[in-house]
Amino acid sequence: MTDTTRLRRLIWSLTAWWLLLATGLWLLGQATDQSASPTACAASAAFLLAMGEAGDWLRRRWHHYRTRRIRRL
Repeated sequence: MTDTTRLRRLIWSLTAWWLLLATGLWLLGQATDQSASPTACAASAAFLLAMGEAGDWLRRRWHHYRTRRIRRL
């Protein structure tokens, strides 16, 4: 797979997750009568998405560090 194909897939995936999360937050706010603007929901979704991606990156780095260290022993 080329780098541009991988980048496009990543961009589409993150965009789809962001849109789904923003819509879910907005609908949850509507259902509980604590509605926020769609802009606020989109900003919150972007923050949650960024935190999730950072956590996933840290998890993968930690796993790589642990398995590399175990192989050396």
